[in-house]
Amino acid sequence: MTRSISLPRSTPESQGVSSHAILDFVTAVEQQLDSVHSFMLMRHGNVIAEGWWSPFAPQLPHTMFSLSKSFTSTAVGLAVSAGLLTVDDRIVDLFPDDLPATVSDRLGRLRVKHLLTMSTGHASESMEMDDRGVASSWVQHILSRPLEFEPGTHFIYNSGATYLLSAIVQKLTGQRVLDYLTPRLFEPLGIEGATWEQSPQGIDVGGWGLAIRTEDIANFGQLYLQGGQWGGQQVIPAAWVAEATRWQVANDVSQTNPDWIQGYGYQFWQSQHAAYRGDGAFGQFCVVLPEQDAVIVMTAGVADMQAQLDLVWEYLLPAMNDDSTSATATDAAQTALGVRLDGLALATQPGSETSALAPEISGARFEFDDGATATLTIAPGGSVLSLSAIDLYGDFAIGYGEWITGEADAFEGREFKVAGSGAWTDPSTYVARLQFYETPFATVVTLAFDRDAATIDIRQNVAFGATHLLHAVGRRVAE
Repeated sequence: MTRSISLPRSTPESQGVSSHAILDFVTAVEQQLDSVHSFMLMRHGNVIAEGWWSPFAPQLPHTMFSLSKSFTSTAVGLAVSAGLLTVDDRIVDLFPDDLPATVSDRLGRLRVKHLLTMSTGHASESMEMDDRGVASSWVQHILSRPLEFEPGTHFIYNSGATYLLSAIVQKLTGQRVLDYLTPRLFEPLGIEGATWEQSPQGIDVGGWGLAIRTEDIANFGQLYLQGGQWGGQQVIPAAWVAEATRWQVANDVSQTNPDWIQGYGYQFWQSQHAAYRGDGAFGQFCVVLPEQDAVIVMTAGVADMQAQLDLVWEYLLPAMNDDSTSATATDAAQTALGVRLDGLALATQPGSETSALAPEISGARFEFDDGATATLTIAPGGSVLSLSAIDLYGDFAIGYGEWITGEADAFEGREFKVAGSGAWTDPSTYVARLQFYETPFATVVTLAFDRDAATIDIRQNVAFGATHLLHAVGRRVAE
């Protein structure tokens, strides 16, 4: 697949940014963060730096997690501009058939604006992960949850609120949010192939589940930076852009990280330095800096998102000053930046290519005391790890000193693109890294062999729960 380029490209210095500063940023990212997957910097409407850490690539989508919320907000804004609803509409009027038997006074005062600003009155998330597979109706489940606070008075990050927004759009338009946005947002911006996870009721989940490319995120951020204008057309009403991205409610009730206590808009975070952003778990960012006329996009699999933003503020923000001295570079500096960005790659598993034990265990099946099974088949040019453990199923191609790509079932039986790299870390221990390269997730599988016995250890780089997924002992079994 070739990449559809919709944004103009330019050199950093021509847009008032130092190539040296961007190089320093990339170096700091690689030294200080777990795993950044892509990066794009726009200034004055031009892409001036972009890179993907292989096996991630520009034509591939990436899971957005809660960055999806900003797109759901946009769908609401478009529906408002079409006269289908207002932000002051009452939720009980929009879902008369999904209300609990007793409607509390607070629920009766809950309005669309409270969903947009995460100030519904809930004391905690209204659609917990454990509820998502069992609730017969997500809308009914959310509306049945008690409101411990008066709507509009208490911020709590709440993906259930965003799901209600998605359900409202679908109810009023007769279309999924994805389908509603396609001709109104995605097509004008050149966004193709977007997908969105749905609830069991066939409603886009709204608060997460969108998958798009890095450049698609940049287009979205640039559209907002331009007040909703794109290609001479007003794609989103300027008034909605202004309302959605300004301070609407305080959000310092449960956070200490500085970029999470600057206030909240309509599914957009306020940031330090007069910026605003959409963001998603594990480092998915669309940061808009109006004062610098810039957009910064990143996808990642990091545990500390504040540290990720801190590097932006430390290295990139001061470089965007249009000072003629700081924005001067030699051709060599721009060439060095281009070479560095073109050669980005995630580190492969360090260690040895083979072990004296390899011929003895290659192709042997090991069964573990929790029901997991593993077979490591070693061959020149690449090995295969066959797994049935936790949410990992299938045959994973493993390269040495390189990433070998393929597909395998994982995470509730869904098929994912995966790249593998492995090595022997000592004569009896083999470590395989599995990078699910359209998601933030990477899994490390460690197999320690002792003749006919083995242990298996599985860890994940980031997760909403525990990252240590399995440790079990097992034995070789006859074929």
